[in-house]
Amino acid sequence: MTPIDLLNCLAEFVKEQTKNIILQVKTEPGGSQKERAAEVHKMRLPKKEDSTRRIPYILLQILTGKDDLNKERRCKESTCQIRIVVGTYSEDENVGAYDVLNVLMKIRTELQAAGIIADRYVLQDPLEYIIYPDDYHPYYFGEMITNWSIPIIKREVEELWL
Repeated sequence: MTPIDLLNCLAEFVKEQTKNIILQVKTEPGGSQKERAAEVHKMRLPKKEDSTRRIPYILLQILTGKDDLNKERRCKESTCQIRIVVGTYSEDENVGAYDVLNVLMKIRTELQAAGIIADRYVLQDPLEYIIYPDDYHPYYFGEMITNWSIPIIKREVEELWL
């Protein structure tokens, strides 16, 4: 349950930190220009076709998790890797790519400043990000890979060190 809790806590954190970044929304021909903050989704978008219909959005996905023994410290460690995908829309190519960068940098800055989410999930290095160079005009995408230390699950029966 811990990675799921991390995903939920991170979604709330990202939603709070990006709520004031107002982005363009694609409108039907003849419709008025609309803007809003990016929606935050966990694991998948509601429907496959939403990959462009729900833009702007931020999608959080658990990629990997690992429980391991740190032999140097003789203790267990648990980690989780979460991908943060950002999708934006703009008819202006400079604005669309900049919007993705702006959202990712806001999330990056706030995560690094906080360092810990929900008093139990610790951000670890490296923190990697990319703005996709592919031409999907008028849609723009980028992503960030985050690594987290998460609480270990305690066994009900003690282990014996031999």
